[in-house]
Amino acid sequence: MDLAPFKVDIDELVADYAQGKCTSLTEFKRVWMAKKFSYIYEGRPKTNSGFFMQSLFLHCIGHLTSQSSLPRRLAGLYCLYCLYECQPYKPQIKIYLSLEECRQLKGFIVMAKQNGVHLVPALIKRMLDKGMFLFGYMNLLGDDGEKQVEELAALQNKRVKFACDKLFENTQAESYMHLDLRAEFELDSIKKLSKEYAEAKELALAEASQTVDIEDAKHILQSDKLLGDKIDEVVKEWDAQKEEFYETTGVQHHEPDDFDENEITQLLD
Repeated sequence: MDLAPFKVDIDELVADYAQGKCTSLTEFKRVWMAKKFSYIYEGRPKTNSGFFMQSLFLHCIGHLTSQSSLPRRLAGLYCLYCLYECQPYKPQIKIYLSLEECRQLKGFIVMAKQNGVHLVPALIKRMLDKGMFLFGYMNLLGDDGEKQVEELAALQNKRVKFACDKLFENTQAESYMHLDLRAEFELDSIKKLSKEYAEAKELALAEASQTVDIEDAKHILQSDKLLGDKIDEVVKEWDAQKEEFYETTGVQHHEPDDFDENEITQLLD
């Protein structure tokens, strides 16, 4: 997927806005409308939507966190906001933000305030309140940022394909009698990732709270249970139902004797 033309379009939009040495979101929207920039989505790919959107977001974040002039950095923020709001995907694809990028965003807020651009903290607060961000540990900025996005997308697609293959390759009841949901869901990995995500989210909001009011965004942290814990409950319920099935039917509970080496390799990849 060649994203170079999309990035060039963003660069030109940023340059046109910065040329006027403007700082307002209203002026940015005027430039956006004049260039009919929402049409950038007309050329979007039919697949890999997440990769496409994160690549656009990442390019905007690159402008935002750069050492360029204030108007260029503001254009990066405004473009990030408008791309999110105008995206054609439902539900909307969130903006991935690493902890390092959160710290850089905090510094940008301070710098914008010092330059009298008080819209910046208000806009970022609005983005937090609307849950636009997806917080994580991995920093995608840099020369290998696009490669990392591709690797994440490829890994996700591989696991989705493997799950579909597993689901449809054998529909006989016996294949489900010995199904280990803990292994199928990679539960330990999911619990670890969901815990890390919760910690990253809490730390990111704590960082942001030092600069902007995040009272309306605190609901992001108020989740009853982690995803890993919810899946763990599903696994336990599945195991309980299997045991009840064995007792009711009198079917012997035994593990399969043969192991598929290819299957094990796929699960470990």
